[in-house]
Amino acid sequence: MKKTTRNKLAITLVSGFLILNLTGCTKQLKNEQGKIVKNNETGQALTKNILCKPTDEETLKLYEDYNKQASEKNKINLDSLDDCKDMKLVGGKYDGIWTSLFVKPLAWVIIKIGNLLNTYGLALIITTILIRLIAWPFTKSGAMQSEKLKKAKPELDKLEKKYKNKNDQESQIQKSQEMFAIYKKYGVKPLSGCLFQFIQIPLFFAFYEGISRIPAIFDETFLGFQLGTSPLTAALQGHYYYLILIIFIVSTTYYSFNLNSGAAMSADQEKQMKTMKNFMTIFMTFAAFSISSGIAIYWVVSSLMSIAQNLWVKRGMKHD
Repeated sequence: MKKTTRNKLAITLVSGFLILNLTGCTKQLKNEQGKIVKNNETGQALTKNILCKPTDEETLKLYEDYNKQASEKNKINLDSLDDCKDMKLVGGKYDGIWTSLFVKPLAWVIIKIGNLLNTYGLALIITTILIRLIAWPFTKSGAMQSEKLKKAKPELDKLEKKYKNKNDQESQIQKSQEMFAIYKKYGVKPLSGCLFQFIQIPLFFAFYEGISRIPAIFDETFLGFQLGTSPLTAALQGHYYYLILIIFIVSTTYYSFNLNSGAAMSADQEKQMKTMKNFMTIFMTFAAFSISSGIAIYWVVSSLMSIAQNLWVKRGMKHD
């Protein structure tokens, strides 16, 4: 049951990512000819519905040039926006529930930490770690349930064999009762610990939007990576070292799926899980080329934190 939930989560994540790129809240800045406006130095595709005023001279000039050519309806009121470093959590026009509850607060936290440390790249990492630490109770619960399922697996396998060819309603009811008895014996709560798995979906998209709609974040360079530039754009400009981000994304995604392998699954569930793991790995390989370096850093740090937390729980339960 737990694996099926994770499979649905993965499908939701993929679908949401595609929807966001096609019809999402982030609107790309386009000139009168319909071409996307990009920063010539970084290759960053600029965003129309930014949440604060750019401070980088090159980026600010691009927005000002856009306003000179745009119709009155499509112009961006830069004067009404705060400088990014002075961005307020509340105030200004209402941007809807999604932006107000997820995007803006997350971007505000990154900016405030970035102002304190004088680097938004490190602020992005620290914010990711803080979120993971806050969510530790949910992560721990999920990892513990996975380990308990592994201990229950031999008895669950016997139960599957016992009712292999019994598909009548009475047998299925009896099977369910015996299964829940095994769950109770080992303290398994199949749906427990799944909350953070679903919270991760809006968090991922909030990071995506925060980086795309806050010029101060997507204009910055951190450890040689321009946060608003995708590995593909960077590679086309001759910066091939950006491809290491793709390697990190794919490897951490693959390892995360493998980490809890061996938990209680039927043959059909195991086959389904393997298919989903391969699909997600392939999907993230292609997606990694187009997402910004900032999102790539978030994904890698979040995955590494998740892996470390899961390994910590596994180690602790082995010594119990």
